Amino acid sequence: MTTLIKNGQVVTASKTFYADLLIEDEKIARVEPDIAIEQGMEVIDADGQFLLPGGVDVHVHLDLPMFNTVSSDDHYTGTKAAAFGGTTTVIDFVSQDSDDLLRCISTLREKADRKVAIDYGLHMNITHLTPAVEEQIPRLLSAGVSSVKVFTAYNNRLRLNDNDILRVMRIAAESGLLTMLHAENGDVIDMLVQEALDRGNKSPIWHARTRPAWGAVEAVLRAAALSAMAQAPLYIVHINTAGEVDMLEYARRKGLQTMGETCLQYLFFSEADLERPDGAKWICSPPLRTKEDQERLWDGLKQGTLQVISTDHCPFFFNGKKPIDYEGKQVVIPGKELGAEDFTLIPNGLPGVGDRLPILWSAMVSSGKFTLNEFVALTSTNPARIFGLYPQKGDLSAGSDADIVLWDPSKKVNYGLAYSHHRTDYNLYEGWELTGFPAKVISRGRVIVEDGVWNGKAGDGRFLHRKPFRVLV
Repeated sequence: MTTLIKNGQVVTASKTFYADLLIEDEKIARVEPDIAIEQGMEVIDADGQFLLPGGVDVHVHLDLPMFNTVSSDDHYTGTKAAAFGGTTTVIDFVSQDSDDLLRCISTLREKADRKVAIDYGLHMNITHLTPAVEEQIPRLLSAGVSSVKVFTAYNNRLRLNDNDILRVMRIAAESGLLTMLHAENGDVIDMLVQEALDRGNKSPIWHARTRPAWGAVEAVLRAAALSAMAQAPLYIVHINTAGEVDMLEYARRKGLQTMGETCLQYLFFSEADLERPDGAKWICSPPLRTKEDQERLWDGLKQGTLQVISTDHCPFFFNGKKPIDYEGKQVVIPGKELGAEDFTLIPNGLPGVGDRLPILWSAMVSSGKFTLNEFVALTSTNPARIFGLYPQKGDLSAGSDADIVLWDPSKKVNYGLAYSHHRTDYNLYEGWELTGFPAKVISRGRVIVEDGVWNGKAGDGRFLHRKPFRVLV
């Protein structure tokens, strides 16, 4: 099928211009002014709309087991929600359930491939380092995975010691892989959590108070130092404190190959939200911080110290005893009520994959604080470049996948759960008044969302074999 999009204004990370887009065989074939309409073409009139590359969210957790339950979005519901918000590519994480990393990847793909509604990739968690794992890390590229993630927190579960992190970084760099790192201090967290419980401090606010910002600041600088010694590129996930931005800025100024992301929730909410009666809704790890931290995050995005805005999408029901209707079926999944009496038992995670672009458009573009091009760079092009997907994803040029969002900049929406389509029972942005919203979402040439109507289906997405890491953004 040949589709012609006419009269739209094309927006990339570098320029904005009027042009028509011709789609053939799931790819963008031509980007030119006034392409002639020919017989048999499907024509889409984009007058008054921007044409954006589909969003790329490089940090989601779908169908993730945690605390005797599972995140409420699986690979179908989560990718459907992503599409409604204008995101057409996501990257999920593979848990290291054994030393056979390739088998871990294939096991997740067996589950995900039949469910995904948009294209997806995978990162590989390294949470237990053995000689067998060291031997397998260079083979990840053959499975289409070009990034590994390590942790400085979650003692006795996910954390590696500094020696093992350094070894992973070395092997990854030699193999064309990017190392990602969760930066917190696991020892400090364990000590403070135990102190809080011993004193009877069990409400949601103590989730933040037992995971201090200084622990994250220290961990970022330590990780940057390890990456320097390993001569390895490093990407810090979910940066949420001013001090982390400062440390990343310092590392980049010293010439280190360091990059970082923040997440949607850290730009709009603070630890004060944890003190609400429904504060458990805002429990995520790392936790929400202060208004001052938010300001520094925005500065870091504007200055280029932070290159990506992702979501760390990992939703749970607020009341997992009460079913919701999803696609005509009653669904109930245990959620945050599991920790009603103890913050350490609240599943850590928030919905966000469907919220990201609509919320950010109003905050960044409609407000005039960021340009159209900066918006596209932070939400699509930069993540595609860093994670080996560009120009297949994150661009609107001839040869790129036809992942296109027709964005109506004038549409006003009273936002909430009905628009995000997450399979959960709440939305953090319920009732927010937004200006600008997706009118159509196209994935590899197929219109999968049109004026709020779902036309996609499970299994239409494809696994993305990503290229080796090459680009420092």
